[in-house]
Amino acid sequence: MTTRKSKKSKVYVIKSNERELATSQLMHRFDLNSFSDADVALKANYNSSDPFPASTHPETLQSMIKVLQGAGANITLAERSGMGDTRDVLEKRGVFDLSQEMGFKVVVLNEENREGWQKISRKDNHWIKGFYLPRMVLEADKVVQTSCLKTHRFGGHFTLSLKNSIGWVAKRVPGDIYDYMAELHVSPYQRQMIAEVNAAYNVDIIVMDALKAFVSQGPDKGRVVEPQLMLASADRVAMDAVGVAILRMYGASGKVSKGPIFQQTQIKRAAELKIGIDSVSDIELVALDDFSHEAVQNIQKELYKEN
Repeated sequence: MTTRKSKKSKVYVIKSNERELATSQLMHRFDLNSFSDADVALKANYNSSDPFPASTHPETLQSMIKVLQGAGANITLAERSGMGDTRDVLEKRGVFDLSQEMGFKVVVLNEENREGWQKISRKDNHWIKGFYLPRMVLEADKVVQTSCLKTHRFGGHFTLSLKNSIGWVAKRVPGDIYDYMAELHVSPYQRQMIAEVNAAYNVDIIVMDALKAFVSQGPDKGRVVEPQLMLASADRVAMDAVGVAILRMYGASGKVSKGPIFQQTQIKRAAELKIGIDSVSDIELVALDDFSHEAVQNIQKELYKEN
């Protein structure tokens, strides 16, 4: 289980509608030298074949791959879709075509054999039988992910960087009929379980594409708003707290809109597990240019509201 000492966590913010430039600027805030010759596990958001903001925008994925390859990384995108056949979803979203064009590997997790999965025990979590994660993720030198900005109508309340990890959890493992996703979606502890998956591994870079967002329903459809923001952090708790603040700024409905942000169950449980920071005061928002300062100020105000 990963642990992280509470300290200031930076969340970089840029207001822009130029994805390629914004993505590059955000990712160059991190030590890309450490990615040279590294095996990188990449998690995008392909829960369904619906277009952005339901799933990762193709320009965002392409831009991230370009930066990582420029740093000398060996990239494997791994995915398990929750709403549709994974291979079909990735084909419809152009992921296989892009992989052939750019030379990165794609793993359809539903097609992995049992040896490709590692059991995470039930200890210290709410999963009845524990859960399984891909060995290639747990053995990767680096982990990078990109999330969208969405509410979640099936019990998650919101689906940002913490919830994105569920696309790496096995629905079933070969030789076992147990359905881990059925367990998750009927459990009264769903949001705690989401956080607990994230305790099994570290993340080095998160890019959140918030040029558009769903502020109702989600994760595949909903009312669309356009914050025109892109963000990056290495802290999933800080990132999701900022994401919740932005959802609220744009009129999100449902339980995500109520109460102090660090009392949202996903965030509260992740903070308890030391996956990231444990207080709003430990978030350092960094505007990447003068044009982004107003957005940072507005997010800061929202973070400290009691709601």
